[in-house]
Amino acid sequence: MKESQKIKPIIATESLCKSFFDGDQCLPILNNINFKIELKETVAITGCSGSGKSTFLNLISGLETPTSGSVTWNGSKVFSNHSKQFTKFRGQILGFVFQSFYLIPELDALENVRIAQRIIGKNSVEDRERAREVIDKVGLSHREKHLSSQLSGGERQRIAIARAIVNNPKVVLADEPTGNLDQASAESILDLLFSLNKNDGTSLLLVTHNPQFAKRCKRWLTMQLKGLYDV
Repeated sequence: MKESQKIKPIIATESLCKSFFDGDQCLPILNNINFKIELKETVAITGCSGSGKSTFLNLISGLETPTSGSVTWNGSKVFSNHSKQFTKFRGQILGFVFQSFYLIPELDALENVRIAQRIIGKNSVEDRERAREVIDKVGLSHREKHLSSQLSGGERQRIAIARAIVNNPKVVLADEPTGNLDQASAESILDLLFSLNKNDGTSLLLVTHNPQFAKRCKRWLTMQLKGLYDV
C-alpha cells in the first residue's frame, strides 16, 4: 500500500509529554508517549493509581494541553481551546464515559443525553429522536423521564454511555467506567461497550484496573514509569 493510501489512526500521539510544576520543582507525569488507536479497535490501559492514565485521556481528548509532543484526531493536529469549531470537531470524534457519571441531577435521563447534542449545536426534532434512540439502545427507554437521582448506579452509567455516543463519535474513551459499580452491573456495562464496538464499529479506549476486562480488548497496554508498554 502506498504511503498516501495508508489509513490514518483515529487518534494518535507523538512524543507526548506532560509535566506539572510545584513552585520551582518540575513533576513529570507522562514522558515521550507514542500511541495510536485505529477505527473499530479496542485498547485497554491499566496501571496503578497515580500513574497518569486519566491525564493521558485528558490530553488525547483536548481537555488538557501537553507540555510537548502532539495529538492528532483523524490526521488533524489537536489544540486545546474552547472555539465552537473545536468543540464540534471533538463531538464528532470523541465520546467520553467517566467513572463518576457526571449527570446533571436536575435533568431527566433524556435531557442529560441531549446535553452532548446541545454543546455542538444540535437541537432539532430529529436530534431529540436520535437521543431517544440511543437511550433505547442502552435499554432504558422506560426510564428516559426519570431524574438521575431516581436511577441505579448501573442505569446512570448507561445514560452516561448514551450521552457519549449520541453524536456518533468515532471512538469512546472510558475512564474506569465500572469503578463505582457492583460486579454484575460492571459486566453489563462492559458488554454494552463491546457491543457498540462490534455492532457500530465504535473504537474503544478503556482505562481499567480490572485485568479480566482488559483481556477483552484487542490490545492491552500498561502505564508505568511515565510511559505506555505492551502487556
